[in-house]
Amino acid sequence: MTKSNGANPQRTDVKVSLIGGHRLEGATLHERTVTASLIGGADIDLTDIDLPDGAEVRITKLSLIGGVSLRVRHDVRVEVHGLRLGGVKDDGPSEPGGPTVRIDAWGLVGGVTVRRA
Repeated sequence: MTKSNGANPQRTDVKVSLIGGHRLEGATLHERTVTASLIGGADIDLTDIDLPDGAEVRITKLSLIGGVSLRVRHDVRVEVHGLRLGGVKDDGPSEPGGPTVRIDAWGLVGGVTVRRA
């Protein structure tokens, strides 16, 4: 994950497509990412980055049809917010504390699935 420096603390990555999803990896993301598509989900892998305790990553997913597949380490807390017709599948972190990933998923159809490494 690329941290924003003090000169530009509000850096947000934006990924847009009409049809087709996005594959995002942690090393190329900033603290905030917005991914938008008419039809298509987001496949996000954050297992290769070292998030310190207390860090927060925010990912916003906007789509008519398409969900979110998120891979994180076992100690990462995941908060899911937004409005969508689809559930959330997450077994939760196995340890208290740790970093937080916040997913704001807005769409008509598509759930959020969290897999832990």
